[in-house]
Amino acid sequence: MTALTPPVNPPAPPAAHAGPRAPGRLARLWRGRPDDAPWVRPAFLGLLAVTTALYLWNLTASGYANSFYSAAVQAGGESWKAFFFGSLDAANAITVDKPPAALWPMALSVRLFGLGSWQILLPEVLMGVGTVAVLYAAVRRRFGAGAGLIAGTVLALTPVAALMFRFNNPDALLALLMTVAAYAVLRALERAEGSTKWLVAAGVAFGFAFLTKTLQAFLILPPLALVYAVCAPSRPLKRCGQLGLAGLALIVSGGWWVALVELWPAASRPYVGGSQNNSFLELTFGYNGLGRINGDEVGSVGGGGGPGGGQGGRWGETGLLRMFNDSIGGQISWLLPAALLLLVAGLVVTWRAPRTDTARAAFLVWGGSLLMTLGVFSFMAGIFHEYYTVALAPYLAALVGMGAAVLWEERTRLLASAGLAAAVGVTAWWSWTLLGRTPDYLPWLRWTVLVAGAVAALGLLASGRADRRLGLAAAGLGLAAGLAAPFAYTLETLSTGHQGSIVTAGPAGAGFGGRGPGGGGRGFPGGGELPAGAQRMDGGGQGTDGGQGMDGGGQAGGAQPPNGMQPPNGFPGGGQTQGGGQTQGGQQPPTGRTTGGMPAFGERGGMGGGGMGGLLNGATVGAEAKAKLLQDADAYTWAAAAVGAQNAASYQLATEKPVMAIGGFNGSDPSPTLAQFKQYVAEGRIHYFIGGGGGGGGMGGGMGGGSEISTWVEENFTATTVGGTTFYDLTATPE
Repeated sequence: MTALTPPVNPPAPPAAHAGPRAPGRLARLWRGRPDDAPWVRPAFLGLLAVTTALYLWNLTASGYANSFYSAAVQAGGESWKAFFFGSLDAANAITVDKPPAALWPMALSVRLFGLGSWQILLPEVLMGVGTVAVLYAAVRRRFGAGAGLIAGTVLALTPVAALMFRFNNPDALLALLMTVAAYAVLRALERAEGSTKWLVAAGVAFGFAFLTKTLQAFLILPPLALVYAVCAPSRPLKRCGQLGLAGLALIVSGGWWVALVELWPAASRPYVGGSQNNSFLELTFGYNGLGRINGDEVGSVGGGGGPGGGQGGRWGETGLLRMFNDSIGGQISWLLPAALLLLVAGLVVTWRAPRTDTARAAFLVWGGSLLMTLGVFSFMAGIFHEYYTVALAPYLAALVGMGAAVLWEERTRLLASAGLAAAVGVTAWWSWTLLGRTPDYLPWLRWTVLVAGAVAALGLLASGRADRRLGLAAAGLGLAAGLAAPFAYTLETLSTGHQGSIVTAGPAGAGFGGRGPGGGGRGFPGGGELPAGAQRMDGGGQGTDGGQGMDGGGQAGGAQPPNGMQPPNGFPGGGQTQGGGQTQGGQQPPTGRTTGGMPAFGERGGMGGGGMGGLLNGATVGAEAKAKLLQDADAYTWAAAAVGAQNAASYQLATEKPVMAIGGFNGSDPSPTLAQFKQYVAEGRIHYFIGGGGGGGGMGGGMGGGSEISTWVEENFTATTVGGTTFYDLTATPE
């Protein structure tokens, strides 16, 4: 193992020559460490440059991406109060259903450069590049620059990473902070007595990760804490004290915002979106916490299939093979079998090392993080989307880089060379399998990868006894074969815009089980079946692209929402959408696709036409509707109100004026109540009510008043259609 990498604590650089300091710093930036080979730093900078260029390419094709978060970013760019709370509008009616840390970088960008697609998405790209850089630094410290470059490249070319590091969901910042936390723990393990400073830094990273996506931030906390408690070189009592200080840092960095929100008078702050009792703690442990595990998510559009393995539900089947199924496999699992194999190999090679060995600790840190997250994702019965798997990408990539480096150094042993060959062979076979799920996409690539992987595996099997150059050639061919398929999916992801709440990477059919246009699932997100007793919403017709999607062109009549609920005017909570007609807000169905009750899927990876009645994506706002909303808009607290956050977000982003999202994301939060809404109307604070929208009250057991409000408005005010959108002027005399 001594041949693996440079020493854990590299020697200090020689004394600097006399002269200006700036040129020395520039030289160090390009040259890197004094003991680095000449190619190391240029290769690292090249990796970052290529990653940046790839992620910036065609960035604005996604427009506002997820309008739900873009509306909150726009609000934060207008109002510091909305910035602090993560409000959906600058008038602070209701927040997003997450803490606001992920919104802050984007909102600052909008404050500096104005509202636009690249202003919102550029910070996400920088987070992606930063994650690649931190992962490289973490792996190279113990396993060398080659291992770091492999890890960084694998991460950058993982399709779901390329998707989410160009999208405005919280997952990009979460992945960065989790990688930073692992890096900080590994740095703490390097010191002779452990490093309190680095361990506290890990605690701060966990705290801000909690402010990004609540309890998901703590998935890897147990394995990291356990590894430090067992493997740190300091005395047991000191280790406990260091872990205690790190825990305190976590509580302070993640708890200050929570304390302020809970102590703030509810009447002077926005309603906490996603909760049923206006409590962030309830949101944390309910809808965003245990509800995600057991499927009991009050206010959600539906739970999962239960905790047992193999049980299907609205969010797909659960079980050990969930990450490899038709819906998720093409997003993340290309090198997952190899990563698991290399984790075992790395632990075997370091098995007899001392307790404090940093190489074994690294395998335990990254491997424990992968297995913990993998286990939770595989069995969670609540809301689960394919893009969540970006959380696995840094851990997987680290294991591939470290494991390949360890086995390469030990390749003269038959078991090591066989391990390398097995990793390459299984990756080629699995790529061949995954590519077979989209047979019309680059059919030649499938067999090319399989043949190249087989040749490389045979070469690596003999690498210990062959000439070093032949071994390097086999290793290079194996790496190319392993990365070719995910690279192709990544390029397809980069070339396509993605909008809405449910997005997937890769070509059409690569997500949601390959069913329906854009990888659309049958019935509900995640490829699950419709709930028991529910009717299909596509008139029984086939979806476009040969998939059994939701857009067969039938009429909406007869469609039944979950649990027998009846939101007004169809499902969910919005206006009727006849096959081939316009959706609310003037949104046209995608070319060649009709909608039947449930609007059609949009282009690859997104729900277009206000998917699920405006629940999963916003609508296109026409010029006439925009002009109407802007009339005297500054005279009102809210230019309009609409049921469901995505519906409201469309009009807010078009006008940059506050639009109240009744009921939050699902339209099921009890904010505002009917009595509160009537008071706002009586005070002249809302100009228009926009008909249609998502949710509508009570979806998944929520107490939302969207249905009541819609009914009251329809019964007391006159409807006017402008540019395909139904408006009710709330300042007019009630009928």
